Amino acid sequence: MKPLTIRLLLVGAFLALIGAFYALGLHEQVTLEGLKANRAALQAYVDGAFVPSLLAFGVGYVVITALSLPIASLITLLAGGLFGVVWGTVLVSFASTAGATLAMLAARFVLRDAVQARYGAYLKTFNQGFAAEGPFYLFAIRLAPIFPFFMVNLLMGLLPIKVRTYWWVSQLGMLPGTVVYVYAGTALGEVTSVGDIVSWQLLLAFGLLAVLPLATRKILLMLKKGRERAL
Repeated sequence: MKPLTIRLLLVGAFLALIGAFYALGLHEQVTLEGLKANRAALQAYVDGAFVPSLLAFGVGYVVITALSLPIASLITLLAGGLFGVVWGTVLVSFASTAGATLAMLAARFVLRDAVQARYGAYLKTFNQGFAAEGPFYLFAIRLAPIFPFFMVNLLMGLLPIKVRTYWWVSQLGMLPGTVVYVYAGTALGEVTSVGDIVSWQLLLAFGLLAVLPLATRKILLMLKKGRERAL
């Protein structure tokens, strides 16, 4: 099968799954109120089949994040409510990173060759700079989620970053936010709005923490250049 055919099939499958999500009305059924109402029944099932529930939840979360469906925050809360802080954090952390990596690889397979072929000459300097400092920028973006999840996966798929680097930096950068949402989910019955979970003070703290590694690298490079000039 030709690469172009595979790309078209992949895009078609991606669009079909997203279309089915909305056509079936799942975006209206998966709500905070719905999760609260069904938590007891779901908890009883999890208690009776913990490992199968853990695996099924993980696979479902990978699909949700790979397709960038707008219910990831709610499902993260549910993970905390059903599995607790430790298991919920481990589950969401690995599943969200796996889904993000799949989305990035799909974007890379479908689009990167065409984009680099068309704009490679203009992107050469940018590609070189990103190859050196890309992980720091990715960490900052993941820790302080200013950009939509799907946009980050798409952009990183077009840029020169290794898959293993993308994985561990994404997992590390998303971990603090994951812990916050999973912990909030342990008191799911008291949560009134997803937006109330993250305050502006917490976002500010995440933002400062996100900038720290990049700022540290810049300072070290400046000091190194200063020492080289002194010699």
